[in-house]
Amino acid sequence: MQSFSNIRALIIDMDGVLWHGDRAQAGLVDFFRVLRERNLPFVLATNNAAMTAEQYVAKLANMGVSVALKEILTSGMATAMYLSQRYHPQSTRIFVIGGVGARQPLLDMGFTLTGLYQIEADLVVSGLDKELSWDKLATAALNIRAGAEFYATNGDVTLPTELGVVPGNGATLAALTAATGVTPTIIGKPEPIIYQQALALLGVEPQYTVAIGDRLDTDILGAIYTGIRSVMVLSGISKESDIEFVDYRPTWVLPDIQAVTGALRG
Repeated sequence: MQSFSNIRALIIDMDGVLWHGDRAQAGLVDFFRVLRERNLPFVLATNNAAMTAEQYVAKLANMGVSVALKEILTSGMATAMYLSQRYHPQSTRIFVIGGVGARQPLLDMGFTLTGLYQIEADLVVSGLDKELSWDKLATAALNIRAGAEFYATNGDVTLPTELGVVPGNGATLAALTAATGVTPTIIGKPEPIIYQQALALLGVEPQYTVAIGDRLDTDILGAIYTGIRSVMVLSGISKESDIEFVDYRPTWVLPDIQAVTGALRG
C-alpha cells in the first residue's frame, strides 16, 4: 500500500460511501469538516442519475453537510454534457427512462424529450428509474429497434439502500439489450468520461487526485482507466475478498469514510 499523501483533490462517490439510501454513514459530518479545514477541493461524482444536483445538495443539507452545486456531478449531468458535444440539442429528440436527474440536465442543454409510444426519438437514454414501467421499456425498445442510438447514464446492476441491495440501472439495460440486441454506450463509471469531467471541474492534475468509491467494478476500475489513485471503502457493495478475482486493485482499502477521515488527518 502507498502512503496516504500527496493528495490535492478528491472525486467522491455517494451511494455506499456517504450514505445508504436516506441513512447517512457514521462520521459523514466530520469527514466534510476535515475536507473544508484542509481546503481540499472535491467533486461528488455519482453514477446514480435519479436526482438532480440541487436535490443532492438538499439531501446533504438534511444530513448536516453543506456543499455547493459546482461540487456535484451526476451521471445524468455527465450524459447531457457528453451528448451535447456530439449532437445538436435543438434538433435532437430523446426518449428517457429515468427520473428528474436524468431528464432535467438534457432539458437544460436544449434537447427535446419524447413521450410514451412516440417512435420518433433519435436517441434513447436510460438511467435509474424508480417508477420503471412496461410502457417505458416498450417505448425504449421500439425506438431502439427503429434506429435510435442507445445510451446509458451508468451500468450499475445493483444499488445499496438502507433496506439492502436492490436492482440498479444495469438491470434495466440488460432487459433492453435482451429485447433489442443493442448494447448501450455507457457514460458513467467505469468509463473514464465522468472522471475526466470531474478533473476538468477541479482543475487538478490526475497524479494529485484520488477517487473514493465502494464498487470495485465501477469506481475503482474507472479510476484506473482515468489514471488516478483510488480508495475502496468497504461500506457499500464490494468486499476486500473481491479483489482476489480481478487483475487490478485500488491504491488503498479502508473500512469507511471514518477511516478515510483518520487517514487524511494523519
